[in-house]
Amino acid sequence: MKLFIFIAFSLLSGIFVNAQSAVDFADLTRYKDENTNILSSKKKVDVVFMGNSITEGWVKSHPEFFSENNYTGRGISGQTTSQMLLRFQNDVVALQPKLVIINAGINDIAQNTGIYDPDFTFNNIKAMADIAQKNGIKVIITSVLPAAAFPWRKEITDAPQKADALNKRLKQYADNNKLIFVDYNTAMRDSKGGMREGLSKDGIHPIPAGYAIMEPMIKNAINKTLRKK
Repeated sequence: MKLFIFIAFSLLSGIFVNAQSAVDFADLTRYKDENTNILSSKKKVDVVFMGNSITEGWVKSHPEFFSENNYTGRGISGQTTSQMLLRFQNDVVALQPKLVIINAGINDIAQNTGIYDPDFTFNNIKAMADIAQKNGIKVIITSVLPAAAFPWRKEITDAPQKADALNKRLKQYADNNKLIFVDYNTAMRDSKGGMREGLSKDGIHPIPAGYAIMEPMIKNAINKTLRKK
């Protein structure tokens, strides 16, 4: 009887832990306070940057780029496209921006939440773009940044090839749907498809020199999309 109770308790505990993990999977409340502040203010943001650690690090590295241009970042380190899609309503649609920048996919390739499936990743990005447009939000899709290898996933040896294949599909999707595609990858890569020397310390995350390349590219695309001078 005691053994039965112990097993039952263990199973219930496992279910409870898994339920908690499911709720926290996308870190849905990460930007809850910031979103509430935006929604309660009279001035809304023009542009939301949806992404992972590259976006999160960008805001930390150069916050003035965001504040002075009325942009806001919604990046969460380590996230894959499935996690971003789950929080897209809270972190983008609810804020009612004019435009969303989607930078996603590198952590899918790194297999942060499971085996990489290029169709699944592409469809998640497409779904975010579709949701935005159905809610009257313009969309810019950006390329996956260069990555020769992942420090935390050294067994993955074909990151550049997978990144190039995904970027090709994203550009084709953008072209077919008359969206702007911003190709950070070409501007920042070396001859082997990795991050060019001097733009990152770990080959994945840009340092200020890397973001300095990205900023005029994305700002020009934003101004063109919103028809600003």
